[in-house]
Amino acid sequence: MKLTRRESKQRRHRRIRGKVNGSPERPRLAIFRSNEHIYAQVIDDTKHHTLVAASTLEPNLKSTLSSSSNCEASAEVGKLIAVRALEKGITKVVFDRGGNLYHGRIQALAEAAREAGLDF
Repeated sequence: MKLTRRESKQRRHRRIRGKVNGSPERPRLAIFRSNEHIYAQVIDDTKHHTLVAASTLEPNLKSTLSSSSNCEASAEVGKLIAVRALEKGITKVVFDRGGNLYHGRIQALAEAAREAGLDF
């Protein structure tokens, strides 16, 4: 039986979430990628609380980007989430790619966040 793309992603996501858990010392950097936008959140799973968030829907990013659905936009979100996390004193996170393959927009966001100072 061949799985659909959606089923494969859901299966990967469940497998990742079984292993990755955010704590107050090392929160989870969760990524959601839609066709048009990308969203990133730093989450403390013990309190079920979002500490920091960023996305391509933000007005200051929306005005500077030519498109919100490319690697350049994802890299900008990665930089922004890292800057906001560092302002809150968060330096180490656990990366949750949300069932997506580590490729393209997800990879661009992760590398930009690392360059901006997040450790994962």
